[in-house]
Amino acid sequence: MPIINRIGELTDVMTEWRHEMHKHPETAFEEVWTSQFILEQLETFGMDEIHTGIAKTGIVAVLKGQGGSTDAIGLRADFDALDIIELNDIPYKSQNPGKMHACGHDGHTAMLLGAAKYMAETRNFDGTVYFIFQPAEENEGGGRVMVEEGLFERFPMRAVYGMHNSPGLPVGKISMGPGPMMAGYDIFEITIDGYGTHAARPHQGVDPVIVQAQIVLSLQTIASRQTDAIESVVLSITQVHGGDTWNVIPQQVTLRGTVRCFKPEMQDLVEERMRKQCAAIAAAYDATVEVRYERRYPPTVNDPAQTDFCAEVARSLAGADNVATDARPVMGSEDFSFMLQQKPGCYIRMGNGAPGGAGSVVVHNPRYNFNDAALPWGASYWAQIAEQALPRKG
Repeated sequence: MPIINRIGELTDVMTEWRHEMHKHPETAFEEVWTSQFILEQLETFGMDEIHTGIAKTGIVAVLKGQGGSTDAIGLRADFDALDIIELNDIPYKSQNPGKMHACGHDGHTAMLLGAAKYMAETRNFDGTVYFIFQPAEENEGGGRVMVEEGLFERFPMRAVYGMHNSPGLPVGKISMGPGPMMAGYDIFEITIDGYGTHAARPHQGVDPVIVQAQIVLSLQTIASRQTDAIESVVLSITQVHGGDTWNVIPQQVTLRGTVRCFKPEMQDLVEERMRKQCAAIAAAYDATVEVRYERRYPPTVNDPAQTDFCAEVARSLAGADNVATDARPVMGSEDFSFMLQQKPGCYIRMGNGAPGGAGSVVVHNPRYNFNDAALPWGASYWAQIAEQALPRKG
């Protein structure tokens, strides 16, 4: 079946919601305005229950279908923004300086709101649907916090589903795959202490700039020479901090960066090798080093059976020619992974616009803009997931 007729009729209102949220971007755990906006819409739909304050600004709305089934599923959308100065010249441009919806979470939320409104009107399912509006996906792990605060104990569900818009994929096309869809996300901070001295007399000190240079080069061999080439590992140094003036060798230099991979054992290997190499190099130069390694997000791993189910739903919506089930994993990360660690489910990519057209600018770019043409597709997909996962008897 194509886009659900009633959801097609809701496209204009979903667009209004999306534009309003785009004007008021808020970042991790500070989404007070956005959370209130979502709540105000949900309160007009006739939901059975609405729970707020989960992970500070998160919301879970509860909707029961027709019949007495105790089966339940969850549909999740994120709603935080990024610390980016928007460069789009549009009527609904960000009104919060330095913050922007540059990843399309405003669109994700508008689609889930549209699905909630439609399903509250029709209740064409038997069981319970939990609409999970999650804060702080970018960097701060709002999904993890929701799980830690008892998401699945408070709202028992057998499966949970997520999605993300995909610039470069035409609107109306959907891709997914079993197993890893997105990489794990780790961060690290390496602090090198030397002995500061006059730049004209380096022999009187221990130069942490030289030590960090050796460490940067050495760490690149972890991916290129110390892991199986079949395994995907990315280690990137993204920050170097040290020094205050031209004629002083600094006392300290700090490196920061990120590691991306798909398997916990690869995370273990990278951390172990990093600590060992940093310690050895620092010792060789009479410096000291401290390594802080933090595991932010685990890999996002789709359940094979749930992926097959979502593929069938997607085909019924978009047609078999518009659904790919062999999506390549990407090295980006997603805190929906914490939910998939607890419950089986599937995370899909939904087309946001063909290359060169509307919605094709990559995410996290100051000129990115969610493509409103994708709204009825996403909302229809959510509704079909619920109606086919929780079918009415007879």
